[in-house]
Amino acid sequence: MRLTVFWQRMAEHFGTASYAEMFARDHVMSELGGRTVNEALDAGWAAKDVWRVVCTVMDVPSEKH
Repeated sequence: MRLTVFWQRMAEHFGTASYAEMFARDHVMSELGGRTVNEALDAGWAAKDVWRVVCTVMDVPSEKH
């Protein structure tokens, strides 16, 4: 998954790009090793793997996975 697709899906799920950015910056998830989305991406996690974690943690409907 390309980062552009990742961020598009984040914005679609969270409603606005600014809220998606805030979530990615501030929400720490144990499933990402105690990292935020941004920290996980910066640490080299694949965007598709981060998206899967977001989907699990935030109960994203399966049709959006």
